[in-house]
Amino acid sequence: MDVKQISGVEKFEKVEEVIDENNTREVYKVPEGKAFFVENKHTIEMRCDQKLKDLLVDKYESVMESRYFGRGGIEIVTEGKQLEEPEIEDLVRLSYNLTKELK
Repeated sequence: MDVKQISGVEKFEKVEEVIDENNTREVYKVPEGKAFFVENKHTIEMRCDQKLKDLLVDKYESVMESRYFGRGGIEIVTEGKQLEEPEIEDLVRLSYNLTKELK
């Protein structure tokens, strides 16, 4: 996913994190240093409020609780997309804005 093409997501830093010798992930952070989006090999993760997370997990089998953000986020399997690109972009924008509000 090309995060820099999403409107409303302005300033961020992309950092590659090594998970193990065979796996890395791209972590996108707001200028304050907190992550708002994580791109893994087969999944993407982002912050989300609890009610929306519960709704998405119930509605889509490709959406689960985030391993990176825990209860405060969702993880979406990118194979066999159940969510359309505009919906995912909205979720990334929401995550960005939620993260910017964190103190």
